[in-house]
Amino acid sequence: MQASFDLISEDIVAATETKPPHSPVHDDELLDAYSRAVTGAAEKVGPAVVSVEVRHRADRRGARPAREVPGSGSGFVFTPDGFVLTNSHVVHGATRIDVAFADGRRVQADLVGDDPGTDLAVIRVPPVALNVAELGDSSALRVGQLVVAIGNPLGFQSTVTAGVVSAVGRSFRSVGGRLIDDVIQTDAALNPGNSGGPLVDSRGRVVGVNTAVILPAQGICFAVGITTAKFVAGQLIRHGRIRRGRIGVAGQTIPLLRLAQRAHGIGAKSGVLVTGVEPGSPAERAGVVSGDIIVDFDGKAVTGVDDLHRLLVTESIDARTTIVVLRKADRLELAIVPEESATETN
Repeated sequence: MQASFDLISEDIVAATETKPPHSPVHDDELLDAYSRAVTGAAEKVGPAVVSVEVRHRADRRGARPAREVPGSGSGFVFTPDGFVLTNSHVVHGATRIDVAFADGRRVQADLVGDDPGTDLAVIRVPPVALNVAELGDSSALRVGQLVVAIGNPLGFQSTVTAGVVSAVGRSFRSVGGRLIDDVIQTDAALNPGNSGGPLVDSRGRVVGVNTAVILPAQGICFAVGITTAKFVAGQLIRHGRIRRGRIGVAGQTIPLLRLAQRAHGIGAKSGVLVTGVEPGSPAERAGVVSGDIIVDFDGKAVTGVDDLHRLLVTESIDARTTIVVLRKADRLELAIVPEESATETN
């Protein structure tokens, strides 16, 4: 069984070693190696993939009561005690979540937590006779590597598509406006209903959570890297949400004047212009005012609003650090203590 999950390259090498010198590898041998990788990955992970069926309440105007609208997506079991990873946009705001397994079983699931900022969610099903997907490492992916997507597109259960990693390290903006980092681009075909399903390498290890397609383009699909998903899932299981820091400013990304760059030894070409400071916020207590340009936070360059989002992580909450701002011709270092955010603001 282990041979089913060998990398294609290893299968091809084995095929060539059985041939006399200078004997070409036949096309059917190459296709057999490709086929073994895809079928092996699908057989290993397929039983852990589930269909996620939801109901959302549709608002009605007037005296008529609100009706419930059905929706669906995919997910996969990643722990023996019943935790399932899927997309936030599949289950966010759902009034009911049901899960259908590949063997025909159907159970009701509970929402553990979801994070629109990364489009990830964790739900839980009863831990009875579950197949569990093995999680891999998205940081080890290489462009051109074979990947397999498994899900339930357009209601067709347990559908398998294959392709390659088109790019790694992409950023994708979530519905809340926050950038999702560590995004994998692939040409493995995805359709509505694939959302939340696993993207798998040739050894049957989950390397991403399928999340989006670019329409009407063909072959441009995205998955959140499993390295990000592991962190988010752990936070959701422990806290029911992602804890993020905030300093209480509104801002926008602007270019820095070359004179200011040279005068203060700043390598970055842009920063965050503070357009507003919330009363009583950490920024106000630190002395930040409208018109300041934030160029550094905790010793790391801030070139835009997205940088500030990335730096205001869980570890920054209630931790005293330094923020560097440009105020007219001056460079100021201000002590600041970020607080926990209940929203997607800075």
